[in-house]
Amino acid sequence: MWTLFGLTAAQWRHDNPGTSGNMRDLANLEQLVVLSNMESINAVLIHQGLSSSDRLRQLNDIAIGQMRSLLGSSAVRRLASDQVKKAGKDK
Repeated sequence: MWTLFGLTAAQWRHDNPGTSGNMRDLANLEQLVVLSNMESINAVLIHQGLSSSDRLRQLNDIAIGQMRSLLGSSAVRRLASDQVKKAGKDK
């Protein structure tokens, strides 16, 4: 979680005592996509035998690059907008 959100789950819970759920529950579409990717990439890096600190460095760099790419994508913005509209109609 640190590679994407900049803090651990325990730190987040400590900083948000009145919030129900967890960081994933409050993440936006782009963060959830990158988080899913990070989980897969981390599994590959573990399989390759990389140390925790090396994985953390690589995952952080990858997360930053993916977030920049996704946030700059007009297609992703349209998708997110469509999801918000759909959620409003489903209520």
